[in-house]
Amino acid sequence: MNSAGVRGAAKMGRLLIHVEGETEEEFVNEVLAPHLYRNGFSKVSARLVGNARLRDRRGGIKAWSAVREDILKHLKEDPASLTTTMVDYYALPQTKGRAWPGRAAAGDLPYAQKAPTVEDALLADICDELGDGFYPIRFIPFVMMHEFEGLLFSDCNAFGRGICRTDLIGDFQAIRNQFASPEEINDSPETAPSKRVEGLVPGYEKPLLGALAAIEIGLDAIRAECPHFNDWLTQLETWPH
Repeated sequence: MNSAGVRGAAKMGRLLIHVEGETEEEFVNEVLAPHLYRNGFSKVSARLVGNARLRDRRGGIKAWSAVREDILKHLKEDPASLTTTMVDYYALPQTKGRAWPGRAAAGDLPYAQKAPTVEDALLADICDELGDGFYPIRFIPFVMMHEFEGLLFSDCNAFGRGICRTDLIGDFQAIRNQFASPEEINDSPETAPSKRVEGLVPGYEKPLLGALAAIEIGLDAIRAECPHFNDWLTQLETWPH
């Protein structure tokens, strides 16, 4: 990066996080933003990707082509800002016109390579579109492993308290104990983190209860248990702004 790029980066104080759904939006607003304001950002906001409020629940996250346009538009309109994503690896489209770069290839890779493979492919695609004048440090893709609910298993006691279901703490802990990290709770349609939670909490209201649980758990516990999440947050905290 040349000196002009460094000077441009040093002026960054605005962060836009493209999120998959309302649960992640609440997490950004209630948990991440206050923390990042203390780390020097002047503005932290969440934007639902691809009109997520309007999409059919059965349709999953929007095609990369639609999300890509949102990201490109923001990067072009606010050249002094930092942009990131917060989307679930689980159920990311991987075939035909809706495919996200790197997702199909990541499926056959060891766990540790899955999210980085998708993130590298997303960054490469955005850089290709914006050309040589774009500074890659302005876009940090983040793909959650395997989905947001996995983070809630970082502290099962706090999870139970946060959703007023302390009777389920033992059940949550039993799930957590099966994996080296909450981020490794898998992406099977039957055993993904959200499916496990819904099986224990009928009528689970994801945006409300997910946010309440995350607030109760706190960032410190999530960071300690979820290394990929911690790496992403560390990048945001140490960004030049």
